[in-house]
Amino acid sequence: MDRVGLIARPPTEEVLTIERLKQYIDEGVKLRHYIGFEISGFVHLGTGLICMQKVADFQKAGVETIVFLADYHSWINRKLGGDLDTIRKVAGGYFKEALKMSLKAVGGDPDKVKFILGSEFYEKLGVKYLENVIRVSRRTTLSRVRRSITIMGRKHVEQLDFAQLLYVPMQVADIFSLEVNLAHGGTDQRKAHVIAIDIGEKEFGYKPVAVHHHLLMCLDIPPEARQRMLEAKRRGDRELFEETVIDIKMSKSKPKGAIFIHDTPQEIKAKIKKAFCPICETELNPVLELAKYIVFYNRTEPFEIVNKKTGEVRVFNTYEELEQAYSCREVHPADLKAAVAEELVKILNPIIKHFREGPGKKYLEEMKQITITR
Repeated sequence: MDRVGLIARPPTEEVLTIERLKQYIDEGVKLRHYIGFEISGFVHLGTGLICMQKVADFQKAGVETIVFLADYHSWINRKLGGDLDTIRKVAGGYFKEALKMSLKAVGGDPDKVKFILGSEFYEKLGVKYLENVIRVSRRTTLSRVRRSITIMGRKHVEQLDFAQLLYVPMQVADIFSLEVNLAHGGTDQRKAHVIAIDIGEKEFGYKPVAVHHHLLMCLDIPPEARQRMLEAKRRGDRELFEETVIDIKMSKSKPKGAIFIHDTPQEIKAKIKKAFCPICETELNPVLELAKYIVFYNRTEPFEIVNKKTGEVRVFNTYEELEQAYSCREVHPADLKAAVAEELVKILNPIIKHFREGPGKKYLEEMKQITITR
């Protein structure tokens, strides 16, 4: 697969723009990537495996990769109780370790990623960073900033504090301060990245490329949210679609609907057993989604599903084969859940052992204590 193919393949959902990406590659421009993370609770499959799948793809495409540990952004959004010292401790300990192990599990090289702590970077850059924030802010309206911040902020604008209004200009300034030309994030980061694209050439001399990956759904997706999503797709309503994606995404704040990368095999199987998985429905089905984006990612061997009643074994070489069979009621939800759970346990096993029996155990125990006290 060529460089463009690696960058644009699933779980990528959008490249803004593919033409600019091809142009940079054709012109021999060195591609410099970054993805920023707020430092909060335990790392789930979306943050760990899905994000790191793309980092692995970028590495294979010869892109310099950066993980930005956004401690000030986390402080603004009051993560981990709004305690900056705790945020920094978790960033350099548990969170960094979780991302490194996740990247390794999906075939990437943790040693080739530059981890940058936001506050240390800002201190090193000095007044230049403030200048960049001001340059971004001068080119961006207040209403656009409000539309671009977190979904909670957009729904309850009157509840915002002023620090939250700084979030988007800081996020955009990060891209140019890091001299990044390939900004990466989930589809929920699209609005901030579009601002960077719109103002980049005028203020900083270049337009970055933005790559947005798929956001995993929570396992217990609420029926009303599912209906909103289907309606948004039917109407082609991008605003409603984006809002609903954030509403239904896998989140550490909804632990029953999230699988964490160091959950025990028993916990993983129990969560998937209870997951929403409507019979023969392939759209907005969290269990099929796990199969599509995780089980079949870089898969070279067949995926087997056993019919618990008959003992029959069905073999699938591609996700498309599985989806077709499921839509025709040839695969029962319970059998699908059991097979997906077993595969997830295999994929996560090195991470589980690292955090429960190996060097990562101290980070997990430390994180547990931190979350108990928050």
